[in-house]
Amino acid sequence: MTSTADTPPSYSSDNDAASRPASPGSANGASYSELRAQLETLTTEAFRSELSEIDQLPTLEIARIMSGEDSTVPTAVAAQLPQIAAAIDTVAERMARGGRLIYAGAGTAGRLGVLDASECPPTFNTDPADVVGLIAGGPGAMSNSVEGAEDSKELAAADLDELQLTADDTVVGISASGRTPYAVGAVEYARHTHGAFTVGLSCNANSPLGDAAAQRIEVVVGPELLTGSTRLKAGTAQKLVLNMLSTITMIRLGKTFGNLMVDVRASNEKLRARSRRIVSLATGADDAAIEAALTQADDEVKNAILIILAGVNGRTAAQLLAEADGHLRAAIRTATGEG
Repeated sequence: MTSTADTPPSYSSDNDAASRPASPGSANGASYSELRAQLETLTTEAFRSELSEIDQLPTLEIARIMSGEDSTVPTAVAAQLPQIAAAIDTVAERMARGGRLIYAGAGTAGRLGVLDASECPPTFNTDPADVVGLIAGGPGAMSNSVEGAEDSKELAAADLDELQLTADDTVVGISASGRTPYAVGAVEYARHTHGAFTVGLSCNANSPLGDAAAQRIEVVVGPELLTGSTRLKAGTAQKLVLNMLSTITMIRLGKTFGNLMVDVRASNEKLRARSRRIVSLATGADDAAIEAALTQADDEVKNAILIILAGVNGRTAAQLLAEADGHLRAAIRTATGEG
């Protein structure tokens, strides 16, 4: 785990103003020329002269170049696997005792966090409050840009205050550049004010976001096909990392049985069919036994599997799973006396 000094940052309005680019000639805050100089140091903002005439190429050739660019992203993510795994173990430990996983970002980064959070309830039957996505500017920023929202550390602190942050929570700041004030502010505030575990996910090395977090994850994907368009490789990298953070955390929390989504919420016809297939794959039982078990289990897939594999009734299955904190393998071992 990468730690930095624990000196609490300021969240006064002056501090917030200092984090934003000021108009040319302003005496307060960085001028646009200074901000431009900062951006020019970032790998994600680098200009690639060899692509300066890409608009003149045939469409198929542009597609080949873009595909080749995208193929480099998994390698960059793989280089950060030790950091990703360390973050997951801490997140899972905290969630096991009631903590939450909270993403905070602006623009594309924020949208990716909201997307990952919104997919956890149907996939893992989590409470919507367990994994939360915060985007600078609020829900409206999912589809429309909210000018200036990403530049406010105070806004990040206010958004976290609304969640009543605790020391068991994890806040993941997401920013391709690694300097977005909203993401940096969220991590600083969560760490220093509430003692929460913090992760800084960015696509530039030695970023301010990484410095602010207890655990840095810096997936350096290099310059984009379109200069500064970090919804491309950087966005893909962030999506891959978020997939790992949420999915492997849920595996650690017992939300799966092998590679089966045994906590899936059967909220539509497709998922009801999938739930029956999952029970079949886990148990090898015939359709009649599966339907009977699901009826006893009130359509809870994990309970139905335990009913079949351990030969218990619905009430006993529910009790065994509660005693095992939802871990199906542990419940099976208890029911069958295997360990």
